[in-house]
Formats: sequence, structure tokens, C-alpha cells
Amino acid sequence: MTGGTITSQADVKGYGMAWGLWQQVEQREPFPVPDPEPDDPDCDVCAALVSQRAECYRVRDFSGVVDCNVELRLHPHGRDGR
Repeated sequence: MTGGTITSQADVKGYGMAWGLWQQVEQREPFPVPDPEPDDPDCDVCAALVSQRAECYRVRDFSGVVDCNVELRLHPHGRDGR
């Protein structure tokens, strides 16, 4: 180790496995699928979910963003008895 900088696996004593895993992690976008748009622009439920999703993004509640996206994708609009 030179000047406190980790430059190789040898610098990380006892963390060889973690070092190897860290090198293998593929960097991806946090949300690889685009946010769904409402099927019906006049639907009050869809409008509320889009508004709630925007608020979740604002407060960095990404779990809430995913929840809103799932609900938007599953919202029936009269499809096949849902």
C-alpha cells in the first residue's frame, strides 16, 4: 500500500474474496426499465399514482417509486376481469 491508497488485492489483507467480488460487479442504471405512463390520461387513479411517484422521486424514496410503477402497470382499465 502506498500513501494509504489501496492499489491491489494484497493491500486488502483478509478481504481477498470481497476484493474479487467488487471487481466483478457490473455497474447498471438504478432503474433500467423506463417509468410506465398511464394507459388512460383521464383516469384519476393513474393521475394519483403518477403524482405519488413524483413525490417519491423528490424525497428519494425509490421503493415507493417502484411500488407506484408496479401499480400503474397492473391497473386494469377494464382489462379481462381485473
